[in-house]
Amino acid sequence: MSSESEYTSDQDVYNMSDARLALTLCITKNRAGSETDVQALEKMFKALNFKNTVRRNIPAKGFWEELEKFRDDMDQMKDPVSCCFVVLMAHGEEGILQGVDGNTIRLDELFCMLTNKNCRALRGKPKVFIVQACRGDQKDPGEVVKPTSSGGDVLLAKERPPKLPTFSDSLHVYATVEGYIAYRHEEDGSFFIQTLVDVFTNMKGNILDLLTEVTRRMADAELMEEGKPRKVNPEVQSTLRKLLYLQ
Repeated sequence: MSSESEYTSDQDVYNMSDARLALTLCITKNRAGSETDVQALEKMFKALNFKNTVRRNIPAKGFWEELEKFRDDMDQMKDPVSCCFVVLMAHGEEGILQGVDGNTIRLDELFCMLTNKNCRALRGKPKVFIVQACRGDQKDPGEVVKPTSSGGDVLLAKERPPKLPTFSDSLHVYATVEGYIAYRHEEDGSFFIQTLVDVFTNMKGNILDLLTEVTRRMADAELMEEGKPRKVNPEVQSTLRKLLYLQ
C-alpha cells in the first residue's frame, strides 16, 4: 500500500525542522487533578521535542501577560520557530477563562495575540491552542441515533492569494462543545487532556487525524457523574492551510 507521503508535496506540509515551543498556563488551585494533566503534558511535549514553559495559578491578567511575553520572546529569537502550542487550563464559561483571582479574561483576546498580524515569528506557522475549561453548565446524557450519510460540494479557489489571511494557520481545540461542562477527575486528571496526551504521544499522523481519534475515544466512552451516565467530546476549530505532523 502506498504511503500518504507519496501523494503529499513539501508545500502541503508544515516544516517542523525548526524550534518547537509550548506554553502551559494552568490554574491548579481548587482544580483537583489538574497537576496530573500538567505532568502528562510535560511528558508529551518532551516526547514531541517541544520546549514547554509552565505557569501555574496566575490571575486573569496573567494569562495575557504570560502569553504576551511568550510572543515577544519568539519575535526576538534569532532562530526560526516551526510551531507553537498554548495550553489553557482553568475554570471557565463560553468564551472566557477565570484566573486564580476570580477575575476573567476573554479567550478571543488571547487567540488574537498570535495571529499572523500580531506575531511575526509565527506568521504562516501553525499555532495550536488547547483549552481545558468548561464552556457552560449543560450536561450531555447522550442520544441513540441511527447512522446517516451526508455530503456536499466544496468550492476551491483556483489561485493562491498573494497574502495570508490574518487568522489562518491556527487550531483551537476545546475540551467540550459550546455550552457544556468539561470533566476532570480529582486524581486521574481531565478526560480530554489525558486522552489527547495518549494519542499525540503514541500515534503518528497529521494532527487533524489524531484529533479525530481523540474525539472517537471520548465519544465512545461513557462517564458517570453522581450515578448518571454522561457523554462528552472535544470541539476542533481549524484554519490550518497544510498538514501538521508532530512526529
